[in-house]
Amino acid sequence: MTATATIEVKTAADLAHQPDEYRIAVKKIVISHAVNELYGAQVFDEPAIALAPTPYAKWLTCRVAMEEYHHHVRFKGLAEEIGVAAEMLDPKVKKPLTIFNFALRTWPEFCVIKAIADYAEILQVEDLLHCSFHPLRNLARITMPEEKFHAKFGKDFCMELIRSGEGRAVQDAINRYFPITPGFFGASKSKNNEMYRHWGLKSRTNDEMRADFVGRVTELVEKDFGLSLPKI
Repeated sequence: MTATATIEVKTAADLAHQPDEYRIAVKKIVISHAVNELYGAQVFDEPAIALAPTPYAKWLTCRVAMEEYHHHVRFKGLAEEIGVAAEMLDPKVKKPLTIFNFALRTWPEFCVIKAIADYAEILQVEDLLHCSFHPLRNLARITMPEEKFHAKFGKDFCMELIRSGEGRAVQDAINRYFPITPGFFGASKSKNNEMYRHWGLKSRTNDEMRADFVGRVTELVEKDFGLSLPKI
């Protein structure tokens, strides 16, 4: 399975008329986004409101949390349209990504998570901007500006912490969090990724996205923050 199938599905209703494997692939992607947007908001974004040090920081963190929950609501709505069972959207049933196992305790940690992990999410959303299932493509295009804001939020607050003399806390958070983020992109020889690319739902391999991610984060940390990335 290497060549990309020529297919364009313009509505959620049209999905029912597509090949079984195509329908399975679409549902896998939608479920993953719905589950992980919800779980990320629950374990990182909402708790971070209490950690934010100023009313301004709390306000922006509230916005981030609101938007992450809204991402879940959007993907959940699409999941319901295409016939995904409700329990498959529950993080207690469908296991979330391992990047959410990090125990968030401090404001610098949250800022690093937003600066780094949301770069990873941007890459995932980028790969859906021209996918063959148009409802998913449209969701990606709506979501992208908000994901970029979340990454910028993390970058701006990390730089503020560094300027205020808390660079060591930022570096410590990077040292502990960055090594678990490449796993966000899945296995090198992923059957799911091969299936997604075959049906035109995604365009890049997991390794290609992972390499892009590491390159972008290296520039962010070393050039913008003046810090260093740990070896992985």
